[in-house]
Amino acid sequence: MSAQHYENPEITFQPDHSGGTKKIWRIFWVLSVLTIVELALGYFLYAKGTDIGYATVMATKITIGVLTIAKAYYIVSVFMHLGDEIRNFIMTIIVPLALFVWFIIAFLADGNSWKNLRNTNAGSTPNQTEQVEKSPNETQH
Repeated sequence: MSAQHYENPEITFQPDHSGGTKKIWRIFWVLSVLTIVELALGYFLYAKGTDIGYATVMATKITIGVLTIAKAYYIVSVFMHLGDEIRNFIMTIIVPLALFVWFIIAFLADGNSWKNLRNTNAGSTPNQTEQVEKSPNETQH
């Protein structure tokens, strides 16, 4: 009885990983440097406390935000392979995400507006808070 050998149309090969380590290390170092810079800026804000001006604090926070967005873009582009996709597919992901972020900002602004306008008849009258001063006789007790 002879053994029959069937040819399988699926041919598998071992992937070649030798060329990918250079790219992985480059990605590692880029993300590491961005993270270290973000942490250093955060530590700078923590260490200085209220000793620095409002403009410096806001500029530092904006810089941290921009670095975070750059890091997120890099992660999505490389690890989720979105950088290799066609433009239409990228837009189907980015546009809803941008709308979602816009909705969050709009709802936060609306909530803040509601918080500021409550108890003022929708802003038509000033807040009815009453300041009562203590008489000199009451402070001696």
